[in-house]
Amino acid sequence: MTTTPTRDSVPQRGRRPVTSRSEIEHIALDLFAQNGFDTTTVDDIAAAAGIGRRTVFRYYASKNDIPWGAFDEQLDRMRATFAGLPADLPVMTGVRVAVLDFNDVAPAELPWHRSRLRLILDTPALQAHSTLRYAAWRQVVVDYAAARLGLPPDGLLPQTIGHASLGVALAAYERWLREEASELTDLLDTVFCALEQGLALRPSR
Repeated sequence: MTTTPTRDSVPQRGRRPVTSRSEIEHIALDLFAQNGFDTTTVDDIAAAAGIGRRTVFRYYASKNDIPWGAFDEQLDRMRATFAGLPADLPVMTGVRVAVLDFNDVAPAELPWHRSRLRLILDTPALQAHSTLRYAAWRQVVVDYAAARLGLPPDGLLPQTIGHASLGVALAAYERWLREEASELTDLLDTVFCALEQGLALRPSR
């Protein structure tokens, strides 16, 4: 019996198939930047990577998940960071430490991180999906704040901390995208220090 080879089983000639999730993401981010998110298909990404579309779907449930990368794993890392913080650390200081760690990106990955954030923040087609991701990130912060304060996660104060933390993080991301020379960790540190102090700081820029 002869089996007809599928696209996933036949290497693309003239190109080395990618071998890691990060390579797929880099290729996808380049295609999204060049051709637009809406018009770039999973087949386009797979062809550029020299792999089959089924390989792409082993890593991502949908095209909308690709810009977010290994987001679920990063949330697990954030939970572990929170779990390792001293019990006597002020709650908002703990949030600042965890958010800075969450955004600790290797220098070589910073251009890709910028492309990723620009795509997530500026692409209308991603907004509904992003809302779900924001909620998951916010819940990690809420769970930490609730545990530290001895309050239920649906309590007003933990929920407020979660929403405020997401808000200032987004403000830092937007500023970083506008100012190429700025440092993301510096911006995040500034806004979270301000949040720790009740935003009672002298206005800067």
